[in-house]
Amino acid sequence: MNTGIVMTSSDTPEDSNKESTHFGFRDVPVSEKAGLVRGVFDSVAENYDLMNDLMSGGVHRLWKTAMIDWLMPRPGQHLLDVAGGTGDIAFRFLDRIGGDGQVTVLDINHAMLSVGQDRALDQGRIHGLQWVNGDAMALPLEDKSVDAYTIAFGIRNVTDIPQALREARRVLKPGGRFMCLEFSTVEAPILKDFYDFYSFRILPNIGQAVAGDRESYQYLVESIRKFPNAETFKRMIEEAGFGQVKYRLLSGGIAAIHSGWRI
Repeated sequence: MNTGIVMTSSDTPEDSNKESTHFGFRDVPVSEKAGLVRGVFDSVAENYDLMNDLMSGGVHRLWKTAMIDWLMPRPGQHLLDVAGGTGDIAFRFLDRIGGDGQVTVLDINHAMLSVGQDRALDQGRIHGLQWVNGDAMALPLEDKSVDAYTIAFGIRNVTDIPQALREARRVLKPGGRFMCLEFSTVEAPILKDFYDFYSFRILPNIGQAVAGDRESYQYLVESIRKFPNAETFKRMIEEAGFGQVKYRLLSGGIAAIHSGWRI
């Protein structure tokens, strides 16, 4: 099993045109966001699955399975799973194809990758996995080198989302598949009111009680609200050069899966 390579963040086209961006509801210098996000995930890495259980009521496991169902992986494929440090998507992918394939698990957080590697070893997963420390905005992969690209609950934390989407298209082979699972926008008034109350009033308190970290959970809630709705994100994927872009809303819009093809 590879231990991964160390990559450093690089400037992106947007970096030179913007002085600030959002970190939750705060405006911060563009150059600082990646470090702040790393700090959040360094803090929550050991409780990451618990965090997703709290934020989704445990339903994130069904959503991840739904993304793999829609991806329909085939034996022999090479998947790049970005922001996938704990291995959830990678393990599902390999199980679906009977282990006959390769997954490059890329994450900007060493702590998240360490959790994933430990889980893999505990489950006896030795073959088909490569663990890479890298940045979604500057992927350390060659052009047209992977069959599929997935990112689950990670893209909203990227400093320059359009750049990350362009990078996804760059590394995909022609005919390759892009899939993103992310929290989205709840539209139904009754569900939205309950979701807002739970997110802002309950969840940070649970984060403090369970993980001793209120601020990280507060950021994660705020980052969801700052992420574009499903239709807007669909247009962003199209603007990055993907074709046949579609999405499916999950659980009343709490989350969405977006799919696109490298044409």
